[in-house]
Amino acid sequence: MFDCIDWVNLPTFFSMLVARSTIAPVLAAATETEPEAESSVVLAGVLLSLVAIYFASKIGGEICARINLPPVLGDLVGGVVVGISALNLLVFPDSGALGSDSLIMSILQSTSSLTPEALQVTFEAQSEVISVLSELGVVILLFEIGLESELSELIKYGPQAAIVAVVGVVLPFTLGTMGLIAFFGVATIPAIFAGAALTATSIGITAKVLAEIGRLSSKEGQIIIGAAVLDDVLGIIILAVVASLVKTGEIEVMNIIYLTISAGAFLVGTIVLGRLLGPYFVALVKELKTRGPLLISALIFAFLLSYVAAAIQLEAILGAFAAGLVLGETEIQEELEKQVIPISDMLVPIFFVVVGARTDLAVLDPTVPSNRAGLAIAAFLIVVAIVGKVVTGFTVFGQPDIKRLGIGVGMIPRGEVGLVFAGVGAASGVLSDSLQAAVIVMVILTTFIAPPWLRIVFNDSDRLETVQEE
Repeated sequence: MFDCIDWVNLPTFFSMLVARSTIAPVLAAATETEPEAESSVVLAGVLLSLVAIYFASKIGGEICARINLPPVLGDLVGGVVVGISALNLLVFPDSGALGSDSLIMSILQSTSSLTPEALQVTFEAQSEVISVLSELGVVILLFEIGLESELSELIKYGPQAAIVAVVGVVLPFTLGTMGLIAFFGVATIPAIFAGAALTATSIGITAKVLAEIGRLSSKEGQIIIGAAVLDDVLGIIILAVVASLVKTGEIEVMNIIYLTISAGAFLVGTIVLGRLLGPYFVALVKELKTRGPLLISALIFAFLLSYVAAAIQLEAILGAFAAGLVLGETEIQEELEKQVIPISDMLVPIFFVVVGARTDLAVLDPTVPSNRAGLAIAAFLIVVAIVGKVVTGFTVFGQPDIKRLGIGVGMIPRGEVGLVFAGVGAASGVLSDSLQAAVIVMVILTTFIAPPWLRIVFNDSDRLETVQEE
């Protein structure tokens, strides 16, 4: 048996053997000590987060309802309280927070044997789950809004909505970009990015308020929803253009053309095909015998369109809204709307609370020197953001008895859409600390000021109409 051994290379053989015997345990130990998130602990963190979210939503909503403010504003305020600005119950890694900064993670660590490394991995996994649930919540919200909207009314007021959307994009973008360059000496590309953040409109927040005050199906509500949908499409195109400008220093014309064509084709094609195939969908649902045929079939349709929208570089919420519009034109609309409400009640609050929780009010502290320049820019951006959208209501034509101020106010909130712009700008490094803080402050205040103002505008108009009738 010793004949097979190469005696000349025997020292090399032994050195390799020793090396393997030394390295193997080290590699095994490294593999064994690699931190991994335990599914049971992640689930526990998600459950605690949901407890905090629902508690904040209910308490905030009840307080706002009792002082005649929209409950959705309570969701946002509750999110701020449990978020990074106050209790640190709900914080996210993308804000720079660590697992040790989360009160929920501290509770988990005290009740389990989590190492600091495993704590961070668990924190990231738990935050990702909550973020996904939040995105799912806004998808359900837009699907519900589509169900409640009347396609015929949207088409009827389409020209007015288009004018409102275009003016609401062009005016704030132009004023914001030129003002930042002229008055504050901001460089061109950061100024363009901040100006682009002014173009967004949060359809979710405005639509929720309109639904709460019974104005979603009104002429004003349909114009606002239609304009906000077009705002989303235009905002996506602008974001793609600005992001391309930041990365390459030049605008990719083909990308702009692709996004424009795909957005138009998707919206128009979905509505046309949906109206043709709607009766077949209803017939199929009636033939199903298992539990929940209508709701499950509708969710499949909504999620499929949301995926298609996301796959062609549009927003998933546009697909959900289109699905709601299509199914809202069928005979199952009322029954489906009733069945979607419990799903909406469970998921939609997660979205609004998370938006509030991600808001860091520390950027409003004027005692910090680095915040002062941002606050000055923020004041300018807030004025442009409000004026640039309020003016849009007065561009509506052919509707002498319409509440133009209500339309303009309904276009004010930036909400999650504005936060997307701020997040992309921060990730790309194009925004300075002061300019990033200014954009965040603008998003916060426009999001918080619009719901109560919108309710005041419509309530005052209703009281005036009642007096005139009497």
